[in-house]
Amino acid sequence: MPKYERRAEVIETLTPEQYRVTQRDGTERPGTGEYLNNKEPGLYVDVVSGEPLFASADKYESGCGWPSFTKPIEPAHINELRDTSLGMIRTEVRSTHGDSHLGHVFPDGPMDRGGLRYCINSASLRFIHRDEMEAEGYGAYLDQVEDVT
Repeated sequence: MPKYERRAEVIETLTPEQYRVTQRDGTERPGTGEYLNNKEPGLYVDVVSGEPLFASADKYESGCGWPSFTKPIEPAHINELRDTSLGMIRTEVRSTHGDSHLGHVFPDGPMDRGGLRYCINSASLRFIHRDEMEAEGYGAYLDQVEDVT
């Protein structure tokens, strides 16, 4: 089992935007994220720890301006916390091992897929294409990654 952890040497290599989002609870501007329109098959992992977070098969176009997913690939890798900033009550989503701010989860996702919308900043993610997953040590997740329709 791989060890996913928060490491200072990785945090030091983050771009300013990745650092602002993951370490300072920032939010990228809607419509600007690198993975918003990504339709390739693969796995989205925490940019800090590498822990698997979301599969391309669970990504969908929500129209909100950020990559949206119906569920995490490994629920144990997602922490949900009450967020009362900006004068509203939301549920923040953080990675378990990297403690990166990922985004928020809302109860307005596709009802036929569980009803949740994980609204995630591209800056907190690294995408690993299906063709690279085995080489990067994520082969165990290949059966959960399928072509995006």
